Amino acid sequence: MSNMSFKRTKFACYTAYFTMSSIFCLPPILFMTLRETFDISYTLLGTLVLVNFCTQLGIDLIFTAFSKKFNTQKIIRIMPLITSTGLVIYALLPTFFPNIAYGGLLLGTVIFSVSAGLSEVLLSPLIAAIPSDNPQRDMSTLHSLYAFGVFFVAVVSTLFLKLCGTENWMYLTLFFAALPVIASVLFMTSPMPDMSGAENTEGVKGTKRRALGIALCVACIFFGSCAENVMSSWVSGYMENALHIDKALGDILGLAGFAILLGLGRIGYAKFGKNISRVLLIGMIGAATCYLVVAFSGGVVPAMMACALTGLFTAMLWPGTLIMMEEKMPALGVTAYALMAAGGDFGAALAPQLLGIVTDTVSASSFAAELGATLNLTAEQVGLKAGMLVTAAFPILGTVVVIIAMRYFKKRLD
Repeated sequence: MSNMSFKRTKFACYTAYFTMSSIFCLPPILFMTLRETFDISYTLLGTLVLVNFCTQLGIDLIFTAFSKKFNTQKIIRIMPLITSTGLVIYALLPTFFPNIAYGGLLLGTVIFSVSAGLSEVLLSPLIAAIPSDNPQRDMSTLHSLYAFGVFFVAVVSTLFLKLCGTENWMYLTLFFAALPVIASVLFMTSPMPDMSGAENTEGVKGTKRRALGIALCVACIFFGSCAENVMSSWVSGYMENALHIDKALGDILGLAGFAILLGLGRIGYAKFGKNISRVLLIGMIGAATCYLVVAFSGGVVPAMMACALTGLFTAMLWPGTLIMMEEKMPALGVTAYALMAAGGDFGAALAPQLLGIVTDTVSASSFAAELGATLNLTAEQVGLKAGMLVTAAFPILGTVVVIIAMRYFKKRLD
């Protein structure tokens, strides 16, 4: 089939990625509401993020080992409906059974995380399998739509909660539960390309080299995912509790600003980008700088700007690593994408949870109280800044891994 034959398929992928953003964006926006309504700690809120990405990681690993045993076309078509089911449970169980509110949030998270894991494993290789004159543009566009989806969710959620009140958060969640149905209908009426990937004929030595190359790419996507997801998961809460900015304004300037810069970075690369390795290096260095500014800045404006700019610097860290893998080691198939998704999801599970643990631990310490009194900060503000400081280690280590990967691939191709 020609590229035109798969136009609807490509649009279905873009729609699914756009609507999937609610899985990652909506819960952090609701964190402070859920904390106040159901008395949930920062650690337990971070655990929801951990469960989200650990579930995705489990799906990634299952597909890594058994990808040939699944009917991927059928899974892709029902995948958005799983998202809807999880969001409905996330909204309704805590509302009607407040005594087990956290259990309802946990169950809903597990269900929609299954869909998110399937999306990460299957949508990128599906886009890569569609014939295209510019596959890098298509991959970058796919991931940019996730970012614009985050922006959409942030703006709609902020306006809804401001106008209708935080006590009506469940209706907002149900609205976003309805959107993935559109993607499912599109998939059910679209043709599917062959996603099996070409057979590798490099031999044993070539296989070992590709394995090392994939391992470096997995490490890159792990640290890039850490850098992106800490900020996307906690920027709303950080703006409200560490910078004491009004929630609506903080979500617009913080989370929405982060998302729009994330999307613009990906669209920019799709249109003008080249030399993906250098883009990854600049992204890691820039993200590390932003985290350090957020942690150490005493002013609201520099910290707020650094939070938003993290979106620009992390924009290509996940999709860019996929592009680098495709460029250096083409025709790897679904298994390689599953491994990459596993690396990204492990980072997205670990890093936000770590920030939650550090924040709770430091906030409860006498050190935070003493330092806060000296700096005119609350213990909670000190804890959140400490969390940002600790998680700055991820893009710093990512910088090292990208340099190693650049040298490895240059030597391999020479």
